[in-house]
Amino acid sequence: QVQLVESGGGLVQPGGSLRLSCAASGFILADYAINWFRQAPGKEREGVSCVSSSNGSRYYADSVKGRFTISRDNAKNTVYLQMNSLKPEDTAVYYCAAEVLRCSHWPSYYGMHYWGSGTLVTVSS
Repeated sequence: QVQLVESGGGLVQPGGSLRLSCAASGFILADYAINWFRQAPGKEREGVSCVSSSNGSRYYADSVKGRFTISRDNAKNTVYLQMNSLKPEDTAVYYCAAEVLRCSHWPSYYGMHYWGSGTLVTVSS
């Protein structure tokens, strides 16, 4: 079975930090670029970040640049999203998704081969 599973979401106060994980099974993560998307209530799905299969290229939405960092550990078949200085507007369900090798479709969610089911991040005082 091919599967992506997100974890690490939760409730955090503004200014706090969370680290999300995206763990792959049933396929070799090293062959894929991994994207993070998020969707807040009443809003369109938004590209947050993407990292290429080689970790050579990384992309971020303007709204998260300087605050979020994407990284990968191919030996563990896992991609991470470190989120610092969180704001209430970061509240959303966060999804990871895989495309072949490069972030060719950034920032679109079209062209993804696999999707996780999402993890909820709530930023509130």
